[in-house]
Amino acid sequence: MPTYQYRCRNCGNELEVVQKMTDTPLTTCTKCEKETFERVISAEGGFVLKGSGFYGTDYCGKKSSSPTPAPAAGSCSTGSCPFAK
Repeated sequence: MPTYQYRCRNCGNELEVVQKMTDTPLTTCTKCEKETFERVISAEGGFVLKGSGFYGTDYCGKKSSSPTPAPAAGSCSTGSCPFAK
């Protein structure tokens, strides 16, 4: 379930609530109890992986499976480059 951020336009109270996407948004502030609560669009990432079994190298750090490009002909120091055709 997603976490939504709410902010009161009256008193500035901020709250994070875990809700279903189909739940009705909150409108009553939990601090001043006025109908001035509104959902805030967050600029932060909303996707967080927690728990064991996931490592940064499993997704973001994957190395490309493409082969290393061969050096240009005549670029080997000995002149007889094994990659030259």
